[in-house]
Amino acid sequence: MTAPVAGPPLVDEAGFAALAERHRRELHVHCYRMLASYDEAEDAVQESYLRAWRSLRADRGRGGAEGFEGNARAWLYRIATNVCLDLIRARSRQVPRLGSLAEVGWLQPYPDTLLDEFAADQPDAVAVNRETIELAFLAALQVLPARQRAALVLRDVLGLPAAELAGLLGTSVAAANSALQRARATMARHLPSHRSDWTARQPSAEERQLLDRFIDAHERCDAAAAAAIAAEDIRVTMPPYPWRFDGRQMLAGLLQRAFGPDREGDWRLVATGANRLPAAASYLRRPGDSEFRAFKLDVLRIEQGTIAEITTFGYALFPAFGLPETVAR
Repeated sequence: MTAPVAGPPLVDEAGFAALAERHRRELHVHCYRMLASYDEAEDAVQESYLRAWRSLRADRGRGGAEGFEGNARAWLYRIATNVCLDLIRARSRQVPRLGSLAEVGWLQPYPDTLLDEFAADQPDAVAVNRETIELAFLAALQVLPARQRAALVLRDVLGLPAAELAGLLGTSVAAANSALQRARATMARHLPSHRSDWTARQPSAEERQLLDRFIDAHERCDAAAAAAIAAEDIRVTMPPYPWRFDGRQMLAGLLQRAFGPDREGDWRLVATGANRLPAAASYLRRPGDSEFRAFKLDVLRIEQGTIAEITTFGYALFPAFGLPETVAR
């Protein structure tokens, strides 16, 4: 465990609750980047607030709330970062070698609707873009040791000055810069070549059109139409399972099981967004059922007018996406 973190002056419970709510979303996204798991980020934020409140209550000698707002955000980020470092080490959340997203079994998607909650003037709003929230970036972060991961996220994503980074990590500027340089070198080896295309904040018109074609093909169980919009070297992964399907031939096998005469039922899909990428929530109506029930979430990476990668997740996070459990149509 990391040492307790000294905090800002004491506030009452109501003041702390207001502060916590004001910073909750940006701290959640910060923890999500560190951990690549929506659920674990939830746990990390809750633990961060527990540690923060205990620290405040234990240090009543600091007096009133004067000066609190000046350093509250940095203080909370420090606590949240330490919580994430503890979780990474305790759960061995580091990938030795990244061949695909299949190696990151704890990877989960993040709803675009929640990323949209950032106001334009919030400090982290500029960092919530495709490049720093896309699944491939998060997976590459998981290769880094805990402190290197924290250094890169805090410096290159959140833009903390070197001195502030060192203070937050509880180390010297030289040591923090060394960790950052090692992290940058490792990321350069693991980030895919398409990284330069991640600058768009929202899916483009072309991507939305391809998502519409993806949805239409699935609802009509048209394997040929689904294959026609896939890249020759398309990759499909399904975290938390270690399965990886490369190329159209392997995709054809998946489509045959999903759309063929022995399929489990009929499909209805709902367009959504995850990690600033187009996504589709799939619902399955099995024979004899009157409703389409939540089944999976497909997140699409599109390159040069075709679907280059599909990352398929279960439906556990549908409530976070604001998606219903069933659809009737």
